[in-house]
Amino acid sequence: MLAAVLAAHTEDKVAIGDLVNALRNRAFGILFLIFGIPNCIPMPPGIPVICGIILGLIGAQMMIGRQELWLPEKVAKRTFSRSMLESIVTHSKPWIERFERFSRPRYEQFAGPTARRVVGATVVLLGFILLLPIPFLGNLPPGFAVCVFGLGLVERDGLVILAGFGATLLGLAITGLMSWAIWQGAIAIF
Repeated sequence: MLAAVLAAHTEDKVAIGDLVNALRNRAFGILFLIFGIPNCIPMPPGIPVICGIILGLIGAQMMIGRQELWLPEKVAKRTFSRSMLESIVTHSKPWIERFERFSRPRYEQFAGPTARRVVGATVVLLGFILLLPIPFLGNLPPGFAVCVFGLGLVERDGLVILAGFGATLLGLAITGLMSWAIWQGAIAIF
């Protein structure tokens, strides 16, 4: 799908709104991936906060039942280079192809409208956690869970979406334990 979008846009710049319109109802899953991945790799401070805010806004739209993503006009008109989109497509294509070998539409009750609302609410929670200044690997567990949800939504695979809920529970446990350990360390020092 991303390769088709790339082929359809021959200009040097691609508007974010055009990309979202081309992806239609799969924009939610793709954007979860795009803004979840930076939390799974080392990034400069501040990036997780930006990603958390954006993920929260996207998740909120899913939670209220929107079928297509709405963007403010100012954001929709912003552009990025075609070469950046080419790079994303080139680097992600082998990974996506491997994933698509075992992923397929299944367990539709976990990929349907009600489940999508629950996923949206869960992503709002994960986006909030990304706003918290948790050191070490604090952003990795929620970022990974968001990516799993993104993959499940793109493929309409209820089993992968269920794995996203599992990753969320594990991420919340890890984040809670890390926060508790930091709190205990601060108490011991002072």
